[in-house]
Amino acid sequence: MEYQILHQGAFPLLQVQLGPNESIKAESGAMVSMSPNIELKGTMEGGIMRGLGRMLSGESFFFQELLSVGRYGEATLAPAGPGGIEAVELDGSYRLMVQKDGFLAATAGIDVNTRMQNLSKGLMSGEGFFIVEISGKGTVFLSSYGAIHAINLEAGQEVVVDNGHLVAWPDYMNYSIEKASKGWVSSFTSGEGLVCRFRGEGVVLIQTRNPRSFAEWLKPYLPVSRG
Repeated sequence: MEYQILHQGAFPLLQVQLGPNESIKAESGAMVSMSPNIELKGTMEGGIMRGLGRMLSGESFFFQELLSVGRYGEATLAPAGPGGIEAVELDGSYRLMVQKDGFLAATAGIDVNTRMQNLSKGLMSGEGFFIVEISGKGTVFLSSYGAIHAINLEAGQEVVVDNGHLVAWPDYMNYSIEKASKGWVSSFTSGEGLVCRFRGEGVVLIQTRNPRSFAEWLKPYLPVSRG
């Protein structure tokens, strides 16, 4: 499979060229256009329990599978919201942990599962108890709200990231969830609340905008129901 990320910025498209009888799986509703010979179907990979797990982590119960039948085919895919698309190559040596709504598509050989965070991380993270766990060998396409920025940490280096800006990180990195400031009052009056502290080495992918902050900004402009 070959691919291009077109119109990179707020409204990109993922364009894939599939070989004969080659397939790609994507988040439900991601297909924008496709060649006539591509067969599109919904699939519940991993059975009902995995589907339920994906729903708990904020993803869809079903995947789309796009299969190029008999000859080469082309398809375009897009996430539901505005933001970037990033390709990540996995070699099978580690798992990629992804926050909810971060998975867009993946090639054959990639497994999309759900991991349960421990109690304290689930309660404090703001993202819930479940996050998406991606493993295997192949290419994963992630989507974000805003652009995706990679923070490369050397061994022993640390970075503190606002929870709402996280996209993905490798499972071998150590991280903890903590208050943004020393005290709870300062943490919340600063507008930050909770943050994640990562220790390298490794690469943390972040998004340049926070969807929760945008929702709060938008709220005063929404019509109020008076029924």
